[in-house]
Amino acid sequence: MAQTLHLDASNPDDLLRAADLLRAGRLVAFATETVYGLGANALSSDAVAGIFAAKQRPSWDPLIVHLASAEQLSIVANVPSHLASRIHALAKAFWPGPLTLLLPRSDAIPDAVTAGRELVGVRVPAHPAAHALLAASGLPIAAPSANLFGHTSPTTAAHVLADLDGRIDAVLDAGPTTIGVESTVLDPTQTPMVLYRPGAATAEQISAATGIAVEVFLPAAEAAMSAQTQQPQSMPSPGVGIRHYAPRARMVLVEGSAAAVQQALQEAHAGAPDAAIGVLLPHGWVIEGTAVIEHWGRWDDPDVLAATLFASLRALDDRGVTLILCPLPEAGGLADAIRDRLHKAARPA
Repeated sequence: MAQTLHLDASNPDDLLRAADLLRAGRLVAFATETVYGLGANALSSDAVAGIFAAKQRPSWDPLIVHLASAEQLSIVANVPSHLASRIHALAKAFWPGPLTLLLPRSDAIPDAVTAGRELVGVRVPAHPAAHALLAASGLPIAAPSANLFGHTSPTTAAHVLADLDGRIDAVLDAGPTTIGVESTVLDPTQTPMVLYRPGAATAEQISAATGIAVEVFLPAAEAAMSAQTQQPQSMPSPGVGIRHYAPRARMVLVEGSAAAVQQALQEAHAGAPDAAIGVLLPHGWVIEGTAVIEHWGRWDDPDVLAATLFASLRALDDRGVTLILCPLPEAGGLADAIRDRLHKAARPA
């Protein structure tokens, strides 16, 4: 494939060119409010296969389908009548926005999109560039994060090109994303509803909007290897793989305080004197010792911590560190999504 086209989302001609590429079965990365997604026609098996090839993504990991509006839902999903009021409440409260719903798939959705499962992940993104591209293409667009599989998610077009230049047809640049972590993934077909991946739409907000309890999924059993095939089972949802979002450098997580990070830095130097150590350091925290510091925003502002998390990890990789020390914010709200991404990024390969 030739060098990836770098298109400007604010240029109407570039937007139409990106839409034309999608209709032709090609791959286009585009900004959503969460991270950049790698888009292809969700109704074309061949186009969807291109996503898996470009990302080097295993077939057991399903994709999310993006729609221009909730009115298009019937194209990709069959909502049972007994769930209609529940889905309507969720769509009214969170769409457009960072909530993905797992719903019974329509016959139009290829097996590859769902990893052979009966539920398809669907959301309506809030980013104006994503909406414009979806409207211009007239397609439901399957789009996981626009990075190599398992690597740190992209929140700028430059991040996309760092991983996928020459592997995809175009990136539609709309500047940095705003939320910075992937969408919440919810299965509303069960009671309690099951939250598979935390994000900016929190379990508390979802329960408040519907009056229905939300249960958080624990992935250990689903991640087990099949004794017969020694291959992972197909995932019940996007984003529940045990290791994900990882920088090149090894990560060590520290329960969050400057003193704990200081102690971890001393131990890291003692254990590996020659290591190039990076620290993701919240604004106002001070530590002593040799380290590459990447400032991460105020500790009491989870919106900023989430928005800058992946860019900060990529920046430390670019600065050549081999070990990253990172404090963990206290659980609750959006911090649950940050903790989820960090725990998965820190798991051994």
